[in-house]
Amino acid sequence: MNWQLLKSFRNPQIVKELSVILDNRIALVTGKLGRPPVLMEVCGTHTMAFSKTGIRSIVRDKIVLKSGPGCPVCVTAQTDIDMMIELAKCPGVILTTFGDMMRVPGSYSNLLEERAKGADVRVVYSPLDALKIAREFPNHEVVFLGIGFETTVPIIAMSIKEAVKQSLKNFSLFSVHKAAAPVISVLIKDQTLNIDGFILPGHVSVVIGESGFSFMAEETDIPAVIAGFDPVDLLQGLIMIIEMIVEEKKGVGNQYTRLVKPEGNQVAQQAIRNYFTEVTAEWRGIGSIPGSGLVLKEEYAGLDACRKFSVQAPPARKVKGCLCGEIIKGKATPFQCSLFDKACSPVTPVGPCMVSVEGTCSAYYNYDRGGNW
Repeated sequence: MNWQLLKSFRNPQIVKELSVILDNRIALVTGKLGRPPVLMEVCGTHTMAFSKTGIRSIVRDKIVLKSGPGCPVCVTAQTDIDMMIELAKCPGVILTTFGDMMRVPGSYSNLLEERAKGADVRVVYSPLDALKIAREFPNHEVVFLGIGFETTVPIIAMSIKEAVKQSLKNFSLFSVHKAAAPVISVLIKDQTLNIDGFILPGHVSVVIGESGFSFMAEETDIPAVIAGFDPVDLLQGLIMIIEMIVEEKKGVGNQYTRLVKPEGNQVAQQAIRNYFTEVTAEWRGIGSIPGSGLVLKEEYAGLDACRKFSVQAPPARKVKGCLCGEIIKGKATPFQCSLFDKACSPVTPVGPCMVSVEGTCSAYYNYDRGGNW
């Protein structure tokens, strides 16, 4: 890694200079629109970065900055969470997952509680760790919970390749992976959001490239910018999107050119195509979106936990007062939820938006509670 380059994107002097430029651009767009611009970041890492760097609080009276459905844990449907918990209860099953999932509330329990009751649930750092456990425990069924957008799918694809190569019959994947583009199409069509511009996810864009969002120029006049995650990235991204609004440009701009190429990472894209197929998927708070889910192809059905196990989730139960569904859609902020910072906190999370490190409620709780919102 070029540390000098990285330091330049965190340089305080550059941040100050960009802040002045941003204020000038905001004045232009506010004069054009007759109101502050409404922008949405469609990435959980951006949500956390805007809060952690203080940029969200700096622009709060000048830009309406909404957080979209960019946290993969948060958008996972309640039924899918409940299915994971039921899988953990199956005799002889070792359930492996990333740490974020342990405390996500199901309708009646969570994975941490099930482990306390005796279920074999293990936190891993890679699906390759799950393969190792499958080799070590040949008499157990090892299930890996696959959650994330296109960023994480290639490494999952490689684990499937390894499972086939090693003839691991006791390994399977429970996939609730999502594709980013279809949900953006849904947001574009939702006129109640009144979005003037989108900040597109940087990590996903590294994989799918600028071309992965080329549909936006055809579907909408709303401009979008792919941005990185350091303070200079965020400010440059905001300046770019505001300039596009002022100049009435549509399409997708790219601030994150040091990592995002027009064609994306074609090796990663091919890995996804080799093992996964697109299906209709359920999103928390949004509903079913065609082509937004990624599950294993038919030829790998033996490694698909959903087909391998006959498990049914109990009827999903909605927690009264939790606004996670509305927050995910950008139609509410955590401060509008009656449970936020009261019944719901990182110690006692009620919804997934407070659990995940990329959750909007988690970001606001950790970095934005002090301001007069």
